[in-house]
Amino acid sequence: MKLIDIGCNLTHDSFDRDREAVIERAHEAGVVQMVITGASKDGSTAALELASKHPGELFSTAGVHPHWAGDFDDETERLLRDLSQRQGVVAVGETGLDYFRDFSPRNVQRDVFQKQLQIGIDTGLPVFLHMRDAHVDLHAILKEVRDRLSQVVVHCFTGIREELHDYLNLDCHIGITGWICDERRGSHLKEFLKDIPVNRLMVETDAPYLKPRNLKPRVKTHRNEPRWLPWIVGTLAAVRDEHPGFVAERTTANARAFFHLPALTGC
Repeated sequence: MKLIDIGCNLTHDSFDRDREAVIERAHEAGVVQMVITGASKDGSTAALELASKHPGELFSTAGVHPHWAGDFDDETERLLRDLSQRQGVVAVGETGLDYFRDFSPRNVQRDVFQKQLQIGIDTGLPVFLHMRDAHVDLHAILKEVRDRLSQVVVHCFTGIREELHDYLNLDCHIGITGWICDERRGSHLKEFLKDIPVNRLMVETDAPYLKPRNLKPRVKTHRNEPRWLPWIVGTLAAVRDEHPGFVAERTTANARAFFHLPALTGC
């Protein structure tokens, strides 16, 4: 089983002591390529620096998460535009709206989101979206420019069926995480994950967040790692009534095509 983790936060400080070991464990588990999420000005730079140490295996995105939209300025935009031209950067984002936390004012979030969508339009890079409790506004903004963007993935989708279909109708891909392994809050997703066409489906860990709660045997750490992506795939396959190998093959092919990743020897 060869997998691609389309969203992991390997620059997070929880990985500072064993980052290379985490990457090696992921490879041993069959995760052959990973996209490192850039979620801030400094984080996007760090993500590319890490990816550059593992060419062909690690890649990065360049963006500002809505939590940090209040820090976005002209210098940030220039940096993101510069990073978007660098080898190894495969998407604009993480960008979007988050009304669950409201760490940045909503009007600022919307403005920064639109500026990053414009970078996606100008560069032709795919867009890596974050949405939480902000579907109406995010969908409206995205709909206005969708025909000018290349590819779009709604990362870590946790919404309801109607929201899912709104994004599918805009020809978006959907990223599924260990949220579906959480009996406290992910059960509703299992009712309609079959609705996602197999050619729009991708998988991710969002490590170090969202460790699968149904891991067996149980692991004491709260930190998630890319090595547990196969467990997410297995859960997803069971819900969709598909073979894990089929889900692995298709999501890997989708991710490689979406981000224009090179094929690895033997993969």
